[in-house]
Amino acid sequence: MEPTTGTGKTICIIGVGYVGEMLCDQLAKRADVASIIAVDKEPQGEWCATIPKVTYLQHNMADDGWQAEVIKHNPDVIIHTAWQIRAMYGQSDEQWRWNVDGSGKVFDFALGTPSVERLIYFSTASSYAARVDNQPEHLFTEAEGFRDDDYIYAKEKKVTEELLKSKFDAAKAAGLPVPQVSVVRPAAITGPRGRYMRIRFGLQSALQGNLKGGLVNRIITTLTSFVPATSGWVRQFIHEDDVTDIVATFAFDAYAWDYSVFNITPVGESVLAPDMAAAVGKRILPIQPWMARLAFWFFWHTTRGRIPTCPGSWRFYSYPVVMSGVKLRQIYECSYSSKEAFAYTDGRYEAFVPATQRRVK
Repeated sequence: MEPTTGTGKTICIIGVGYVGEMLCDQLAKRADVASIIAVDKEPQGEWCATIPKVTYLQHNMADDGWQAEVIKHNPDVIIHTAWQIRAMYGQSDEQWRWNVDGSGKVFDFALGTPSVERLIYFSTASSYAARVDNQPEHLFTEAEGFRDDDYIYAKEKKVTEELLKSKFDAAKAAGLPVPQVSVVRPAAITGPRGRYMRIRFGLQSALQGNLKGGLVNRIITTLTSFVPATSGWVRQFIHEDDVTDIVATFAFDAYAWDYSVFNITPVGESVLAPDMAAAVGKRILPIQPWMARLAFWFFWHTTRGRIPTCPGSWRFYSYPVVMSGVKLRQIYECSYSSKEAFAYTDGRYEAFVPATQRRVK
């Protein structure tokens, strides 16, 4: 790869999955972006290959080598979205290396590269921990911090966010110049691209019957012919357009913090089971948490992880984790409420939604 030339900022996006590809697409449209360096362990997707200004580097962030290539471009902003979200059956050590150790390498690069002015890291709401005593009326704030959880995704994200803070504090204590750090903890991200253009194995895709092909997907589609829900189930959603706009805000606008954490979720009502059922045109099937736990255990082991129901994840389909979005609203007002993000298909990528399935707010 040749070093970047031209005017404007150079953005390095680590992780070019669902969110990362949209960031490539949206940021490439900005006149003040000269180039985008995209790093991912998977081959470049067809859609990503059509996006201008993108230089693609296929490399696992946990393996050294990508740093020497990226530094040639003098990146101004690092956006870290990479994560092996779906738990790897029987490969927890390798998953930890990819996610936690790999993130440590990204943090070291961002904190140690003079050209980097800003680092944006994608954390999660899951690490607030779904527990039986959680109440839907309680809104977790950024100041409360994360709690221990045996759900591997929540555990890894908690450890990784703590790792970032410790590395940042150490660099600052040593008197080293550090980039501005913005940590985002998103609610469930949804929108027309996630549900139609890039079909992912997720709650909404399953409920809407968008999972196509294969025995596993057919089983899940059958099981979700109703909306299985415990009495206290509640979810928050954020629209994909809001996510990319929030990241652009943190990457380009001037703010005074050196390190700050944000729940990125709309302020207002969350999505309850009746809302979900109405949005997908299905009836609710009341279940108890023990039923979810048993079903998750069964499918995790019988499919060897092909159905992503790893240990501990059942609690997030049984108990509420509801965040406060008040801190975010002080600098950014979401265009879509949580209910609108879940129910409707409009947005920048609505063209990918079949005309008969479009629902505009």
